Amino acid sequence: GQRLSLATAGLLSALAGCDSGFGQATARHLDAMGFRVFASVLDPQGPGAQELRRSCSPRLTLLQMDLTKPEDIQHVLQHIQAHTNSTGLWGLVNNAGFNDTIADAELSPLGKFRTCMEVNFFGSLELTKGLLPLLRSAGGRIVTVSSPAGDLPFPCLAAYGASKAALSLLMDTFRSELQPWGVKVSLVLPGYYKTGTTCDPAFWNLQKQRLVASLPRELLQAYGEDYVEEINRQFIQFMKVAVEDLSAVVNSITDGLLAANPAVRYYPGQGLGLMYFIHRYLPYFVRDLFLKGFFINPKLPQALRREHHNDVKKA
Repeated sequence: GQRLSLATAGLLSALAGCDSGFGQATARHLDAMGFRVFASVLDPQGPGAQELRRSCSPRLTLLQMDLTKPEDIQHVLQHIQAHTNSTGLWGLVNNAGFNDTIADAELSPLGKFRTCMEVNFFGSLELTKGLLPLLRSAGGRIVTVSSPAGDLPFPCLAAYGASKAALSLLMDTFRSELQPWGVKVSLVLPGYYKTGTTCDPAFWNLQKQRLVASLPRELLQAYGEDYVEEINRQFIQFMKVAVEDLSAVVNSITDGLLAANPAVRYYPGQGLGLMYFIHRYLPYFVRDLFLKGFFINPKLPQALRREHHNDVKKA
């Protein structure tokens, strides 16, 4: 497989850009298998990039890329084109994921929706379109890490989930459109894993404080600061069960790149089968109850608690 080239689009972790998680683990795995890997990182001097330099062969190329900057993407495209023109490119792994808001859609600033779309959707779209001529000439593979939050309405993940829903649909469209070219497209929808800042309570507490400080007064009064506190507390509690072993995800990505007939969708992680079964076959209210029980179950907003209290007094 020495001749096959592989581009791994690095993980953009929230804020810190600590290039880690699935992207880093996959780059290491593919490098060890003898592939030539182009791994993009947000911060070439960061601990993630240093770790890749230390643990991978000289074949691995680190490229700096912020998916919200078209000039970064163009630079990466030019570099990969220059080094793979004769062979084409065998695989692209879209693995950028960004989220820094845990709150109801109404409480999530519009800018947060835009940032999620910029990184998770537009960044991946631009990179994929840019590399398609090389992928088509090799009859290669596109593997994209999306999220079950793009298929199911997880409480308090609207900004992230909407961007992943757009990404999943885009890749499904590419899958059917690229079939005549022999390019196979797969989606990986992982369960909950420990990656980057996703499991750092200090990070999420800071995000919560910033959110509360940014909310209009009437909105904060309607929901209550304790409502936001409680969501955050439950989320941090949920993160404690996140899986540390990323190998199931790395194996899914690798299968998408190398299997003769890769799956259209991979679901690495616990509990996803049950979740999708409920989503497909049971009534919506059952699914909503399940997602609240499994993930976050917000308390009643403050304004509704007051009304309830007044009703009880009247009675």
